[in-house]
Amino acid sequence: HMTAASAKLREVSSAAAAAGELEVENLAVSFGTRAGEVRALKGITFSLAPGERLGLVGESGSGKSVSCLSIMGLLDRNAQVASGRVRLHGRTLIEVGKPLPKSPPPEVAMIFQYPRTALNPIRSVGAQLMDVLATIEPGASRAQLRQRALGLLEEVRITRGEERLKAYPFELSGGQCQRILIAMALARKPEVLIADEPTTGLDVVTQRAIMDLIAEARDAHGMGCILVTHDLALAGEFCDRIVVMKQGEVVEEGPTTVLFDDPRHPYTRGLLAATPALTHSLDALRGALLETGVGHD
Repeated sequence: HMTAASAKLREVSSAAAAAGELEVENLAVSFGTRAGEVRALKGITFSLAPGERLGLVGESGSGKSVSCLSIMGLLDRNAQVASGRVRLHGRTLIEVGKPLPKSPPPEVAMIFQYPRTALNPIRSVGAQLMDVLATIEPGASRAQLRQRALGLLEEVRITRGEERLKAYPFELSGGQCQRILIAMALARKPEVLIADEPTTGLDVVTQRAIMDLIAEARDAHGMGCILVTHDLALAGEFCDRIVVMKQGEVVEEGPTTVLFDDPRHPYTRGLLAATPALTHSLDALRGALLETGVGHD
């Protein structure tokens, strides 16, 4: 049963979220396919308060990435908003009955899950970074853009900046490519930073370095941050509040400490039980998965 302290913390969290700079309200998104309509989001609601670190967690296919692509205005042409809206500082970004936006809002930036596919393989990373800067500073000279690009590389701790600007994505490691994407995101000077599974495919040491870099950038620039992940342990370490998603719906939300100590929904309890720990055996994890239905319809 929920303790009085837990109930109070959830109430405070909800009040803080209500005053958020980014609001997703009853958003339902579907996609038309040859096999019929696929309902990716089924009326989700959550918000991000100024400077907050919010985690969107759930297994693959739960709707986490579609939620972020909706905020960014990057939905495919076959997408349809069935209900709800997304607002930033009270300004509507996406709403049922209105055409989908053609470009991301300038106040929001996103770090994509697969850096090698997000970067253009036939252009140098310097050219790509300067392209982003040119859209933000259209009056800047090429020399100024180059100097700004070098500064961003230094900020994301990429050494030998002059050399790296000339490099192509295939010449860099996965961690370096992810740092380039972080630099591109910071170039926009966003108020909200979305990190969609930013450590996918990276070794554990590089994962830690990337998350530390995102945390430092968030603190330095005072951005709100949304971390999309299936890793509850990672979300627990990084986020102030967590939204748990399953099959296109929000099943639970609350402050991180409360959600870990007092999960209400069986799915959340299943995710927590399936999080590996040094004391867990493989059989115990498998049993937790089967008992709570994580990974199964």
